[in-house]
Amino acid sequence: MLKKAMHWESTEEKEDKKVRCLLCAHNCVIAPGKCGICGVRENRDGELYSLIYGLASSVGVDPIEKKPLFHFHPGSRVLSFGTAGCNFRCPHCQNWEISQCGPEELRLQEIMPAEAVEMAKRHRCEGMAWTYNEPAIWHEYALDSMKLAKEAGLYTVYVTNGYINEKPLREIAPYLDAANVDVKGFSDEFYKEIAGARLMPVLKTCKLMKELNIHLEVTYLVIPTKNDSADEMRRFCEWVANELGTEVPVHFSAFHPDYKLASLPITPSGKLKEAHEIGRAAGLKYLYLGNAALRGFGDTVCPKCGNTLIERSGFSVRVLGGIKNGRCLACNRRIPVIGV
Repeated sequence: MLKKAMHWESTEEKEDKKVRCLLCAHNCVIAPGKCGICGVRENRDGELYSLIYGLASSVGVDPIEKKPLFHFHPGSRVLSFGTAGCNFRCPHCQNWEISQCGPEELRLQEIMPAEAVEMAKRHRCEGMAWTYNEPAIWHEYALDSMKLAKEAGLYTVYVTNGYINEKPLREIAPYLDAANVDVKGFSDEFYKEIAGARLMPVLKTCKLMKELNIHLEVTYLVIPTKNDSADEMRRFCEWVANELGTEVPVHFSAFHPDYKLASLPITPSGKLKEAHEIGRAAGLKYLYLGNAALRGFGDTVCPKCGNTLIERSGFSVRVLGGIKNGRCLACNRRIPVIGV
């Protein structure tokens, strides 16, 4: 569905009818008849329009742990929505069939915001998530849906690359409960090579989300030979500890070959454990290893007394009796888990 876009301006040379999109950190200058990098925001005669309002490529009921969010309503079900396009060009994208396509290349289902909320309630979900591809490029639709979701008592979630600009992020913040930001590496060189983007806007988004009281968890996909050096992972962990705080959950995930990086190997379990140790040395309290069968590395453990509070195996979760109202019952330490 075509809808007038938010967050754009005409360029100074108004006679050429170019516009500058201000939704994400690319700040694309778009000529008439063209789209920005995301492929879903088009300049039509000097005005910017979203091509994907209410158009979904993917809808599914997921465990919240799949996002991954481990400290936010553990064990709950969330109705997840995806559309077409992305503002990154990651050659290893697991969902490249939708993220690297324009809306004209896919069969999209029209689901208006009120219908999306009703779907979540009908499927007995506690929340709604915008995921599968980059949700920020779906800003107009996500914002309208979030407002209705909050009225209906549902929580809201973004799974995002964090490339959104400050003004639109502040706009959705009152309606966005939680986010997992995929910090894809910790160098500008890596971001330019892999995503066609820059690192700093992602870090700014993470810090602003914390400031705006959006529950934040971060994921670092460990890609062999690309971003898996001990030095890069150490700088990432130290940045999280110093800028976001040691209580922010960090997920180190194993890479699985796909799309244009099918020639690289799967991340060895030893490399994931190395990342875990680097995180511990940086003072991070809640470290998780994902996409790998490593027993115990998905559990939530009290950093003070070592009491296991939540056990996880795959996407199954068991909240044990040792946590209540966000505190460890063995030592009374505050545990930053929402919903238990």
